[in-house]
Amino acid sequence: MIEPRSIVHFSIAVTDLDASRKFYTETLGLTLVQDLPAAGMVFLRAGSDHVILAKCTTLSSRDPKDTRRAHHAFKIDADKYEEAKAFLASKGVEVFEEEDRKTGVFVGRQFYIRDPDGTVIELSEWHGTSVLD
Repeated sequence: MIEPRSIVHFSIAVTDLDASRKFYTETLGLTLVQDLPAAGMVFLRAGSDHVILAKCTTLSSRDPKDTRRAHHAFKIDADKYEEAKAFLASKGVEVFEEEDRKTGVFVGRQFYIRDPDGTVIELSEWHGTSVLD
């Protein structure tokens, strides 16, 4: 059996590399690692984790009921949670859902926004605690 040790990176499909690079670096605060527009990729880092913005001409269509379920989650410090929401509001980014999970795999507060292509992004204060039913 294969036993992965961690995630190396995940890719997010985008239609406009420039707009998405700006959103993910200037709004979400990821660090630019390498910009390869000729290859249709922008490499970013969040802490020690990597994200690739991958240029796609057509994005996957999703049924509206799936739009929040299929998302990418980023961890933020609990003491910066409200500040992050206020910052996003100042940039015109709507928090369309928020919750405070008391049970489950990822316990704690989280809120959901959309990137320029409508991909759902979760920002979570999760600190490694799970409370399984």
